[in-house]
Amino acid sequence: MAPPTAVAIHATAPDLSTPTLPGPLTIGGVAKRRGASGKLNGGVAATTSSDLFKGAACHKQKAKKWDHHMSAESRSREPSTLKRAASYLKAPGLISLGGGLPSSENFPIEHLEVKVPAIGHFSEEETKQSGVILRAGKHDLAEGKSIYGESEGGAAVNLSIALNYGQGTGSAQLLRFVTEHTEIVHKPPYQDWQCTLTVGSTSSLDIAYRIFTEPGDCILTEEYTFSTAVETAAPMGVRTIGIRMDEQGLIPSEMDEILSNWDEMERRAKKPVLLYTVPSGQNPTGATQGLERRQELYKVAQKHDLYIIEDEPYYFLQMDPYTVGGGGPPSPPPATHEDFLKALVPSLLNMDVDGRVMRLDSFSKVIAPGSRVAWVTASEEVIERVIRHNEVSTQNPSGISQLIIWKLLDESWGHAGYMDWLIHLRREYTKRRNVILKACEDHLLARIASWNPPAAGMFLWIKINWAEHPDIGHKDLTTIENDIFRASIERGVLLSPGSWFRAERHAAHKELFFRATFAAAESEQMGEAIRRFGETLRVVFRVSE
Repeated sequence: MAPPTAVAIHATAPDLSTPTLPGPLTIGGVAKRRGASGKLNGGVAATTSSDLFKGAACHKQKAKKWDHHMSAESRSREPSTLKRAASYLKAPGLISLGGGLPSSENFPIEHLEVKVPAIGHFSEEETKQSGVILRAGKHDLAEGKSIYGESEGGAAVNLSIALNYGQGTGSAQLLRFVTEHTEIVHKPPYQDWQCTLTVGSTSSLDIAYRIFTEPGDCILTEEYTFSTAVETAAPMGVRTIGIRMDEQGLIPSEMDEILSNWDEMERRAKKPVLLYTVPSGQNPTGATQGLERRQELYKVAQKHDLYIIEDEPYYFLQMDPYTVGGGGPPSPPPATHEDFLKALVPSLLNMDVDGRVMRLDSFSKVIAPGSRVAWVTASEEVIERVIRHNEVSTQNPSGISQLIIWKLLDESWGHAGYMDWLIHLRREYTKRRNVILKACEDHLLARIASWNPPAAGMFLWIKINWAEHPDIGHKDLTTIENDIFRASIERGVLLSPGSWFRAERHAAHKELFFRATFAAAESEQMGEAIRRFGETLRVVFRVSE
């Protein structure tokens, strides 16, 4: 028998109730989270991390480790000694003689002003008439001014900060915004995801290749892909292997077959561990992977231990279905921001339970390409490697670009206003797409040219039935493509030949395509351009009507 206890113990029934888990971040919940987080440390070269801005996620599993796929170059990178020293700058009363940060007294810019659209009045003409002027001074914070000084949740920055050196993560202020945006839109399903800013998605892609490839490796991608993705890999000694596509883009079963039957002796390369894909409005084909297609792709990646680069510059340019003839009124805008987000095809990041996706986001297609501001989302392990690369190469995006984008998106619009802008942009691109499709219906011969209406992005992929060419027995596909291209230029219209986008540049191809963009030209110009291209095809194919 056990001896009596000195203090009586009262047994209690175990708590078997389900614990309350934190809900996903919503636009309406941002202010509350920021208020609970206290003042943000956003001074000169301030160290920062997405972990400071994310919601609690202890109930989620952590990402798998990916060091077994990382290159020797990436594994060898050490933290920057000078960047690491900046963490001491926040100590109260510290006088620094150790770093190379110049005095802002010698920055020859006293203030900047930009005029931006008011929320809901996004057109160029409305901005001219009723736009909002945002001002950033050199010493707003020290002078106690609220304009690009204090904002809701304690963010503080001014020109003296933005014009100085920064960290490889980018500024704390803008990193907070993109981290919140990523959580609101994609809700990554694992615990230790992070973001970091980069100097555009091309730089992000270059870094990703350097992390996950060695000279002599192969990477997988769509059979027609973003030409820069191929041209970035080639000088590294990395070859691209094209995967067959259909109207929804990359076909997962084709990728599975390639990987399952990979012969290292025949291919002269080890089995690929990296996939580069553009799931929405794919460049150049305009194809968009549906939900089931993305789920199938992810399962194949799990089967073969592939790491995925999800390049998504056109994600928010997903459009309504096209009606033949281009007629009918435009669809009404979504009733709420939640309805807008639910209408988007879920991202690969959204279904990434393993942390095997590096998502590339950018402001290039939704704000301005000249800003050269983008961000990467991936597991903590991978983001740490990206930051190490940033520290000794690009360092961080332009301070002026970060400042202007932060003032626009955070200080002026907020997350709700930014969603309103994205909804506006989607409607504008839908109108443009409809114009070019109607022009194709009017001016291109169906027996020579065909196309699938794009559901996202800014590109139309036109297939040319080159078997209809009268010299088919004497001219090959490449010659006919060149004939069409040169004749188009002579008639004052430029479309990009499909061969420019082949993943395997020297492989034999049996199909002929041209890519048209509906992003820049005015409606009348697009119609005239397609008319000229139609005339070109009639001349090259010697069609008389």
